[in-house]
Amino acid sequence: MNLLPGWRLTFAAICMFFVSCNNPASSASGVVMDSELLPQPVRVGPVTVTLKLNDSAAKPISGARITLEGDMSHPGMAPVFAETKEVEAGRYQGALQLNMPGDWVVLTHVILADGQKLDRQINVSGVRPN
Repeated sequence: MNLLPGWRLTFAAICMFFVSCNNPASSASGVVMDSELLPQPVRVGPVTVTLKLNDSAAKPISGARITLEGDMSHPGMAPVFAETKEVEAGRYQGALQLNMPGDWVVLTHVILADGQKLDRQINVSGVRPN
């Protein structure tokens, strides 16, 4: 059978695509971030954002500095910001003041203890009026 020369390269690229899409919470850095927002359903007012950072071996990552940025999905709204505190090893909490109902995006800006920077996005759909 005469295979096209690029067949193997194409197959490898497809495999890498599916493997890289398998875990959206992790990245090439090996950092896995889980998030939780309370209250549920999310309402206008203070929202507690809890983030858990683990390495690829599921060990907590301590000593990170994490800032939160809340943005509405439509233009013209000023973003809201908050800092998090490490409440236990690898677990961080902060409170964002969401001031309008609608769809929000929470951007997490992470600086690890070794100086590595990571940005992640949390989509928050349908914030309800209070």
